[in-house]
Amino acid sequence: MDATTTLERTIGKRVRELRAAGSLTLDELAMRSGVSRAMISRIERGEASPTAQLLAKLCSALGTTLSTLFATAGNDASPIARRAEQRLWRDPESGYLRRSVSPEVLSSPIDIVEVEFPPGARVVFERQPADRGITQHLWLFSGRLELTMENGPLVLEAGDCLFMGLEEAHVFHNPYDETAHYAVILCRTKV
Repeated sequence: MDATTTLERTIGKRVRELRAAGSLTLDELAMRSGVSRAMISRIERGEASPTAQLLAKLCSALGTTLSTLFATAGNDASPIARRAEQRLWRDPESGYLRRSVSPEVLSSPIDIVEVEFPPGARVVFERQPADRGITQHLWLFSGRLELTMENGPLVLEAGDCLFMGLEEAHVFHNPYDETAHYAVILCRTKV
């Protein structure tokens, strides 16, 4: 079993656990998320490679974040996350690589994620009202990144930091020749 298959199974197990914890049927989660019942079932069985957009919809409907979805540690979680042990996930559609930098201490309202967004990549996140009040900072280390948000487009340059609400519809796009390398600092404490 390769790392991708293992991660797909882990994601599927977490979706199933979070759905059960919320006492949601497949049909209820499908209605809340806008993701088909069949796709959710395939994800829960580890038979699908869900995209970032699809996972964002499921997380919003489940009242969680991608970082929490990817976390596997229990109560004995370590307060340190060694780079070699940080969870990696590649979006099968855009090819962007996401590294969960924060220790898997689920009681923390802050998550830190490192992203490598390749040239030509584009990811669309639809408006998610359930995420209202959850915020994030996007700090660009290198490259450039175009974001289109509800109030219009903007270009981030290396060193720029953007504060935004997670519930806003937004499009990440890298039309440049260089990979955009950035961190996302997400705060799950609703303001």
